[in-house]
Amino acid sequence: MMETTLVFVGLVIAAATLGSILWSIAFPERRVWPPKRYTSITPILVWVPTFSLFGILIVLGILGWGDLAFPNCLRFGLGLPFIVIGNVIVWSEVAHFGVSQTGGAKGTLRTAGMYRYSRNPQYMADIAIVGGWIILASAPFVLIVGAVAHRTVWI
Repeated sequence: MMETTLVFVGLVIAAATLGSILWSIAFPERRVWPPKRYTSITPILVWVPTFSLFGILIVLGILGWGDLAFPNCLRFGLGLPFIVIGNVIVWSEVAHFGVSQTGGAKGTLRTAGMYRYSRNPQYMADIAIVGGWIILASAPFVLIVGAVAHRTVWI
């Protein structure tokens, strides 16, 4: 029952995120992301769903740890490095970019650090973290929710 609830909430968060992105593309004058104005509620709207989804993936991974037949060499040889490298990139770029700009506040165009190679290194790092957790946890519900979350980030 708990796993079903977590899967449902995780899919709702991913769907709401995808919906807000698609809305912003279809109606740029009434976009949700990036926000036209950065307000005191903007960080809540950005970080609560993000950390909730990551938390759900972690719990689902613990509950279903190793239920899929992924070989340990793949789980620990690929999954774990993806998680570590993704976190290093995300948090180093948050430190350079700033938490408010990471959450949608206007700022200057970044061309240093990982931004030399990508306009969205944090999104790419998030993909690596989620993908790494899918592989490492080897849990069916992490695969389902993580795959939907991946699709949301790719758009």
